[in-house]
Amino acid sequence: MSWNRKIMICYWLTAILLFVSEVVSWLSPYEFNGTGLWETQRGLWIYEDLSILVLLGATELWLRREKKIYLKRAVLLCGLLLSYELYFLLGPVVHGSEIILMMPLLISLVYFERNLLRTFAILNILCYMLVTIIPAALHMTVFDIADFLLVMTLLVIGTLLGQGVITRSLEMRRAVESLAKSEQKLIVEKAISDKLLKMDALTGLYNHKTFHEYMENLIHHSEANGVSIHLAILDIDNFKTINDSFGHWVGDIVLKEVAGSMMELISPNDFAARYGGEEFALIFADTTSEQAENCCEAIRSAVERISIPHLEGRAVTISSGLCHYQPGDGKEMLFRHADDALYQAKRSGKNRVLVYQNQDKLLVPQI
Repeated sequence: MSWNRKIMICYWLTAILLFVSEVVSWLSPYEFNGTGLWETQRGLWIYEDLSILVLLGATELWLRREKKIYLKRAVLLCGLLLSYELYFLLGPVVHGSEIILMMPLLISLVYFERNLLRTFAILNILCYMLVTIIPAALHMTVFDIADFLLVMTLLVIGTLLGQGVITRSLEMRRAVESLAKSEQKLIVEKAISDKLLKMDALTGLYNHKTFHEYMENLIHHSEANGVSIHLAILDIDNFKTINDSFGHWVGDIVLKEVAGSMMELISPNDFAARYGGEEFALIFADTTSEQAENCCEAIRSAVERISIPHLEGRAVTISSGLCHYQPGDGKEMLFRHADDALYQAKRSGKNRVLVYQNQDKLLVPQI
């Protein structure tokens, strides 16, 4: 519910309370100050009540027809006119009824806008001057300078206090926004820092430490829920020769290219890490053995097609060892089996994917 609607509800409740008090006072056998509260102006308050209903009804129609423009001003203008309706109605019978003229100032504080407060404060002061000075000049009422100055002082002080409240609220809002921005900056910096701690700076893959953390959590999940896990260990063939022949900076380019090929071919559920040096690790979660093997073969083929001008036509190849996790093996056994498969791939000619079957048998796909 918007503040415009909430304020209008307050206006209606004020009007209803006024109408009820009028009826109760009219029917009451008790008298105040020698006359019934509304006895001397029973006809007048009927017209006043009708004008209040017309004012509130007209404002409601405006709020429903208008989209966004001047809605706040319409609500505040309604409050200003309503305050003077109540002032004229209560003034003859209620001492201190001038306090009702503070209503527009208090309502304008809801919007926390200086211009609205100033505009309606000036309009309020001008209205009070008109309704006080003009009837006195026409000898319709007696002009009481003390009451006039007291009310004017009250309106001015109320305006100044309202300005102070708005200024202080804006300062607090800026302080809160600044604090929120600082907190957001810290969160972003922490996220970046956490990411840097988890990532390998050269390749953009996860690092050795993060690999082991993820592997442990995934194995626990697999043991509890039966999720299929495959681990592949990939190693760049003859990488030391590349570093020795062309320099470590060319070796860094090779590492980046191989990592890029891996990231292009794995799925969002897979996990790629630089295990160390020229060795990489791939974890396939919730995939079949055939899917994991096909992905490793696709990566091997893509790396073989990499063209790096600094290598002077020399091809880059990788060897891979792939192993399916068996419940109860644990992380160490899984890694050992995948590493054994990688070792056999290196010994059997390199540039191939070898799948670990059991302790006595390794299957070498045809290339």
